Amino acid sequence: MTEPFTPSPEFSAELDRLFVWRRDVRRFRSDHLEADVLEALIARACLAPSVGNAQPWRFVSVETPSLREKVIINFEHENHIAAQDYEGEQASLYAQLKLAGLKEAPVHLAVFSDSDTQAGAGLGRRTMPETLAYSTICAIHTLWIAARAQGIGVGWVSILDPERLCVDLDTPQDWQFIAYLCIGYPIENHEDPELVRHGWQERIASDKIFSHK
Repeated sequence: MTEPFTPSPEFSAELDRLFVWRRDVRRFRSDHLEADVLEALIARACLAPSVGNAQPWRFVSVETPSLREKVIINFEHENHIAAQDYEGEQASLYAQLKLAGLKEAPVHLAVFSDSDTQAGAGLGRRTMPETLAYSTICAIHTLWIAARAQGIGVGWVSILDPERLCVDLDTPQDWQFIAYLCIGYPIENHEDPELVRHGWQERIASDKIFSHK
């Protein structure tokens, strides 16, 4: 039997600081990220919990320049459409925001959830099949924290057409697209979100816990 891990107060304080410092990174240095470093991050991501121990996460490293260019075009097209949702001062502010580090990040990682995985034999997901995707999201967060613990930045690019991306990457039909991540060493580090720093929205401090009595 493995000895229980008993975190010290110092460890807990550092972990709290890491959660605050996690932050979505969009400004990357061009420094190369070694393959073994990425493999180690993915190995840590695979320690995440998953429904029925299904481990549905699938990681695709997008390295081909022509494929990366297709992803950038996808983003730019969808970002142009998204910008039309805003008017006046908010539209002007949106146009100034840096919403992706696709051109600078040394690593592009597309993350999928295998909806047809046989691992776990369906345990725990008959009534909630979406828990497979939730499990993959847990893996993404685990990778994110592991990366930031090593000073590596992660940025989640959500302004993409998922169907177009899946066609461009030629992924299996049973793979559900979950996230497109930019990974690399950040140019700068902040404890506050970029959208707060640039005036888009403050952190919401209202109570998020509701009691059912």
